[in-house]
Amino acid sequence: MAERDLQEIGEDRSLLLVDDDEPFLRRLSRAMEKRGFEPEIAGSVAAGRAIATARPPAYAVVDLRLEDGNGLDVVELLRERRPDARIIVLTGYGAIATAVAAVKAGATDYLSKPADANDVTSALLANSDELPPPPENPMSADRVRWEHIQRVYELCDRNVSETARRLNMHRRTLQRILAKRSPK
Repeated sequence: MAERDLQEIGEDRSLLLVDDDEPFLRRLSRAMEKRGFEPEIAGSVAAGRAIATARPPAYAVVDLRLEDGNGLDVVELLRERRPDARIIVLTGYGAIATAVAAVKAGATDYLSKPADANDVTSALLANSDELPPPPENPMSADRVRWEHIQRVYELCDRNVSETARRLNMHRRTLQRILAKRSPK
């Protein structure tokens, strides 16, 4: 597979990885290096913007939510600096509105976490005309529901009453859901 990937990657194998989850970032960097890419990592929007300005890569994988801001800032800058770059946006909050915002900012594709190196490689090297294959391990319906509730809860600044009102759900029901661990 590595030989085939090298042929598909082309001459410029530069890859920018931007994520504030350091263990995930290191693992993904090693895995992408084994697949023939030349990764450079950044743990913040500021570091990602600096690399995108100094050495715009041919490929990029950018987390949407970072501690110091929004990953779409890196995507927009990279799209300006290198219009032919293939950019994938990763996020733990999979929602249609976020996907639309990512594509409008210049992303080539959008993946929900947890995404592994195979998913990322497939998305980076996919022919833009063809639809990507369905995910190997999609999230369960319970997990998608839980992720959505968590996202709204965070957007409401962790206010249970406001979250319950926006989700049209009883506050005590929401409290029970929030007290449980995330479903698989």
